[in-house]
Amino acid sequence: MRIGGFIGSAILALVVWIPAPAVAADAPAVGAKSAYVIDSAGTIHYDKRQTRRVPVASLVKVMTAYVVLREARLGDTITITGADVRHAVDNGATTAALGRGERLTVRDLLYGLMLPSGADAANALATRYGPGKAAFVAKMNAAARRLGLRDTRYTNADGLPAPAGGYSTAVDQARLAKAALADPTFRTIVSRELHMVPRTSVHRAHTWRNTNKLLQRTDGVLGVKTGYTREAGFCLLFAGERGGRQVIGVLLGDQDARRFSTAERLLDYAGGQISGG
Repeated sequence: MRIGGFIGSAILALVVWIPAPAVAADAPAVGAKSAYVIDSAGTIHYDKRQTRRVPVASLVKVMTAYVVLREARLGDTITITGADVRHAVDNGATTAALGRGERLTVRDLLYGLMLPSGADAANALATRYGPGKAAFVAKMNAAARRLGLRDTRYTNADGLPAPAGGYSTAVDQARLAKAALADPTFRTIVSRELHMVPRTSVHRAHTWRNTNKLLQRTDGVLGVKTGYTREAGFCLLFAGERGGRQVIGVLLGDQDARRFSTAERLLDYAGGQISGG
């Protein structure tokens, strides 16, 4: 009995003194209305109303770029029309400051689309590669179906408010980002903080800065896109490398500056979970 008691006490002591395994830190607070974070191994690190259908503002332009990259040659030249310029100005939209009569390559227009989020660039690309905006939107929706984005519907190429009301979800936007980032041209464009187009005989000089401030906040960021309308709120689709994996996150209906600090924390949180096994 005494031996058994001694052994029992020893076991109890071991149980008491063996250090507990490391526990991942609590997930950061997320104020966005919808959020989703997943990595390339399929691990979901955060979700919040991730299947709720909502407008996603200029995140729509990710699909615009995705379709263009499958329809166009990067060296194709497009002439900017007065309608392209008016489309951005009349709707109070963000612009790449394109001028009527300028001739720019598809490659440069994709930078104008994704970095300053130019609605004028979106209009020019959609008009050319529909051809016509209605046909282009049909291609966007067809691409969404092929990618399995069951809760996504596009009504235009720029995410501006429309009577028909386009929508998507955080889950669908993450799936789209994964597909888009598989294209090296897209990946190069959305990871740039700055793109300069020198003046030539057929177009003025342009300097486009990326609206995605996450690129300046932390290492390993791959992009992807910002968005804002009054209805959608501030949105951010982001991606980065953490622990040898690609991490993709979505914040919908957030505040302006907060979306970037939240995204940074979510990337690091996912990285910690990956490293911790």
